[in-house]
This record gives sequence, structure tokens and C-alpha cells, in this order.
Amino acid sequence: MSQEIETAGVISLGGLFRRGKHSEVLPPGTPCPNCATPLEGQWCHACGQLAEDFHRSTAKLLMESVREFFDLDNRVWQTLPDLLFRPGRLTRAYLDGHRVPQVPPLRLFLIVLVLLFLVGVNIGAKFPTNIPAPTGNPAEQIKRIEADKHLSAEDKKEILTDLKEARAQMASRKPNARSEWLEARIRYALAHQAEFWQAIQNWAERFAFLMLPLSALLISLLFLFDRRFFLFDHIIFSMHSLSFVCLLLTATIAWNHYVPFTVGGLPLLAAPVHLFFHMRGVYRTSIFGTLVRMAVLFIGSLIGAIAILLGLLWVAVVSIA
Repeated sequence: MSQEIETAGVISLGGLFRRGKHSEVLPPGTPCPNCATPLEGQWCHACGQLAEDFHRSTAKLLMESVREFFDLDNRVWQTLPDLLFRPGRLTRAYLDGHRVPQVPPLRLFLIVLVLLFLVGVNIGAKFPTNIPAPTGNPAEQIKRIEADKHLSAEDKKEILTDLKEARAQMASRKPNARSEWLEARIRYALAHQAEFWQAIQNWAERFAFLMLPLSALLISLLFLFDRRFFLFDHIIFSMHSLSFVCLLLTATIAWNHYVPFTVGGLPLLAAPVHLFFHMRGVYRTSIFGTLVRMAVLFIGSLIGAIAILLGLLWVAVVSIA
């Protein structure tokens, strides 16, 4: 199984650490190993290759990795408080060009998305694997109806009559290759539920990433006639907003796991409050205009999330059969 989102998140995580602080940078004037251009800094100005000598002992490389792992970039500690408590200022600062002090939005989104699924898989709810598969045997269906003690004789007779009529109608229909194909895969998924839920887990991260273009599209429509903002602005807003949502869902999963006797969805109450101040801080909208846009955004996101979920189920069913 390919791990595109995990790989991108790990690569992005590497950008949170200071690279080159402990590395062996080639001295200025040394020919670039790639294009032979004399080097003038840490990167070749002609081809862009990193001017670093990787011919070092394994022990030295490991020690550098350990040092870089614990040598966190200060941008993390500047970005997270703003993301949690001052989202409007964070996004507005990035759009105004103050980008060096904060973690790039896409990198931040990928990292928290990976974190969400790591926490969800390890301490989240386990998928059920004992869902009973429907039987297509008419004789067994009739036996279950006749053995049901909660049904009267008249109800049993009526149900059996309706069942026979339905079977007759289905038998009169011409076989549909698509419906038979889908039915076979659904039955296979019900018979191999552990494999099905594993496919759900494998594809979930990639489908969750689709929330980013969906959110950017919806916000673009909400501000379609506002010439102050462009698609780029909406994408940055969506990255920051979804990063907070991923962190909130991660906290909710941990909350439900470690504090099981409280209201499970309590942390989620922060989502609409955060979105309200985030939208007002970035777009300078009125209170009423913000609330109306939030309502439209919620409805659109709900419809989009349902469509993404159905697509996820479809891909999972098809991929395991």
C-alpha cells in the first residue's frame, strides 16, 4: 500500500527542523558536484543542488539525525499558538507577506493530517468486524419469518405473500451486469470485513485531503464578488482552518480515550467559535455576514463530506474484491 500522505507529511516534518546546522557544507568556490559551477553558498545558484558532502560515517550521520530531530524550529512554537487562539492574525500575516516566522500552511496541514490518522488508528475506536451478512437464501428467510414468535399468523402470511411477490418481480427483471457486479463486491466485503476496514483506513487519508480543495472552492464561492481576495487567499485560509480542525479531532479522540466518562464531543464545540473569529479576522466581514457564510459553508461541507465518504466506501469495496 502506497503511503503518499504519510510520506508527504514526514517530508514536511523534516522542514520543521534546522537543516544544515550540523551538516558538512562544501566550502565556497568548490565546484558543484552536479554542474561544476563554483559554489557561493549552501545551495548551487546554477542548478539548485544542496552543497553538502554526504560522504560521512554512519555514526556521524546518526548523531546529526538525532540532533536535528530534537532541534525544533522556533516557527512551530510561534505558529501553533496563533493557529489555536489567533487564527485571523496568523492567516492575515501570511497573506500580507510575513511568512518567515511561521510554518508553511501546506506543510502544517500535512503534518496535522498525518497526526490525526496516527492517533485515530492507535487509540481511536476500533472498526466492527462482526456485521452479519445478508443471506439470499429464500428458504432460510421463510424459516426465520415462520419461527418469529413476535409475529401473528396474519402478519406472517402477509409478509410471506409480499416476499413471494418481490421475488417474482425480481425474477422477471433482466439481469443487470452492473448491479450483479456491485452486489458481488458488497457480499465479498461483508464476508471479509477486516480486509474491508483495512482498505477504508488505507484510503481515508487520501480522501480526507480532498477536503482542502472542497473548502477552498466553497469559500471562493462565498466571496465570489469580493475583488479584494483571490483563490490563493482562500486556499491559505482553508489550510489553516482545516489544520485546526484536524488538531481538534485529534484532541477529541484522545479526550474520548483518556477521559471516557465525560461528554465525548466536548472539544468539538470550539470549531464554530474558531471559524467565526478566523473568518472575521481574515475577511473583515460583519457579524451577520460571517454567520450567514458559516451556515452556507457548513451545509456545503456536509454535502461534500458525504460525497467523499461515499467515494471512500466505493473505492474500499472495489479495491478488496
